[in-house]
Amino acid sequence: MTLLDSLKWRYATKKMNGQKVPQEKLDYILEAARYAPSSSGLQPYKIFVISDKKKLEQIREIAFNQSQITDCSHLFVWAAWDSYSADRVGEVLLRTSRERGLPDKSAEDYKNSLLSIYEPLGKEWQADRCARQAYISFGMAIAAAAEQKVDATPMEGFDNAKLDEFLGLNALGLKSVVILPIGYRDEANDWLVNLKKWRTPKEEFVMFLD
Repeated sequence: MTLLDSLKWRYATKKMNGQKVPQEKLDYILEAARYAPSSSGLQPYKIFVISDKKKLEQIREIAFNQSQITDCSHLFVWAAWDSYSADRVGEVLLRTSRERGLPDKSAEDYKNSLLSIYEPLGKEWQADRCARQAYISFGMAIAAAAEQKVDATPMEGFDNAKLDEFLGLNALGLKSVVILPIGYRDEANDWLVNLKKWRTPKEEFVMFLD
């Protein structure tokens, strides 16, 4: 199937059957998320993968009792930096330079340029920008899951502060952004599975400016 066919196949699964996703499919989805583009290549986020049933039961309470949390195979949590810093930006650029065989100081001017733009905009703006970068990775994971015929349910419906506390994200300088249960649809009990997918017609959605 093509990517477009896979996207037409997928839907926001409302009921999962608890079946485990094979490790090779899990790895594929996570690699797609890891290789997602990000501004300046900084990847200002991490993905937490949770499969422990007791933890998922606790997270279900934080996520307004949505059943996919406990019926999924794995839960992905995207957690973004709470701010940019010289240490964080510098470390990523340094490692990139070394991987490319460049001098350690080769990206110093670029680092300073980025910080000169970001720092005056404040911590709230920085956290929001990092979250936006996480969403790019999130989208790639959804598409990769569809390619692998793995169901996924994008979720923003959870208490961010409580999830941050539960996962200990504050101590890591991270904030939860969005979560993604992955698994397999329970076709017999999912009210959405057989309903026709609808999207805004192309002629209304795409605007060509000549």
